Amino acid sequence: MLELPYTSVIEGNAVRWGRSGSGAPLVAIHGTPFSSQVWRRIIPHLVDRRTVYYFDLVGYGQSEMRAGQDVSLAIQNKVLAALFEEWGISRPDVLAHDFGGATALRGYYLNGLRYASLTIFDAVALAPWGSPFVRHVRQHEAAFAGMPDYMHQALLRAYLQTAACNPLSDEAMHLYTSPWVGAVGQAAFYRQIAQMDERFTDEVQGLYGAMDCPVSVLWGREDAWIPAEKGKVLAELISDQPCFLVENAGHLMQEDRPEAIVAAVLKQIGSG
Repeated sequence: MLELPYTSVIEGNAVRWGRSGSGAPLVAIHGTPFSSQVWRRIIPHLVDRRTVYYFDLVGYGQSEMRAGQDVSLAIQNKVLAALFEEWGISRPDVLAHDFGGATALRGYYLNGLRYASLTIFDAVALAPWGSPFVRHVRQHEAAFAGMPDYMHQALLRAYLQTAACNPLSDEAMHLYTSPWVGAVGQAAFYRQIAQMDERFTDEVQGLYGAMDCPVSVLWGREDAWIPAEKGKVLAELISDQPCFLVENAGHLMQEDRPEAIVAAVLKQIGSG
């Protein structure tokens, strides 16, 4: 399990983060409904070449959760930019998944952040996105937030499993469900779904173009949340390389094929 010993208050939110390794900076950005714990099997393979920074998005993991909180994509790139400044880094290598991908892209095209390289996979980047479950919850947030705990936990576990094409281990399921249980966590889980809105990708999608750094786009061939065709289109827009499809991987590639992510990052950063 990754440790997040540091707390920064950004845009009125307490954001938990950690740092490990030495060398040039690399920033890892997780997606929904996960946390920085998705990187626990990735970061140990990078720390001999990079100082890896990781954090829990606003409203996720160990970061602050509260009623009325803005946890949408609109806030996450602002937090990313503030963390770059706090950490005193510029042009880090970036590794991004799902909402982390949207955050990295919004940071680049809207906030002027620049990267040494970008490895992005199974990203929320191109409309339409959002499963039937997400659309249903958005219409009935209060009903879901008030469900009995046993019903919520069963639904949560079933939903998380659909992100992977292989059975999630008990350890992984525990790590990913823990932030979302209890009165605070359950409400926060449905809050972040209720605030999912395609306008936050629509407002940046028209800006996509070749980035001024090497870009690798990976996608789980078996991604049941965002089809691989989206990866192919995204790669055509932002990279000079085609999307690489990873076999036996769903949306949550960190669990299905962590070695594919490590290999892609090491190839991207080389011996630098």
